[in-house]
Amino acid sequence: MALSPFHLAFPVDDLAAARRFYGTVLGCPEGRSSEAWIDFDLYGHQIVAHLAPDQARPKSHNAVDGHDVPVPHFGVVLPMDQWEALAARLKAAGTPFVIEPHIRFKGEVGEQATMFFLDPAGTALEFKAFADLSQLFSK
Repeated sequence: MALSPFHLAFPVDDLAAARRFYGTVLGCPEGRSSEAWIDFDLYGHQIVAHLAPDQARPKSHNAVDGHDVPVPHFGVVLPMDQWEALAARLKAAGTPFVIEPHIRFKGEVGEQATMFFLDPAGTALEFKAFADLSQLFSK
């Protein structure tokens, strides 16, 4: 089944910082923009950083495989080679990780590579990769 691109709009407090992070650090091509928002192509998905400096960003965490996973968060499931390249790119850029790149559920169904980090506005992102993508929704 072919996947359809998703659309996600999220608040930021500084469009220039969002442009640097999403455009330069993550390498997302920029689409349309205005003085209040910027479209980015995140691996074929449309994400839109909207200027909303006063929006509260309450954070929560849930325990998953021994880590405190930030909630809410978003990201993309990548092929393993792209995930490894992104992890290296983020490390080279000095991006601090909320949860360092590692393998979660090692030796179990649904084994996955994962990493969590924050954008400049504090939005949590998670990028994953599966050795066996058919296990994406396995229990």
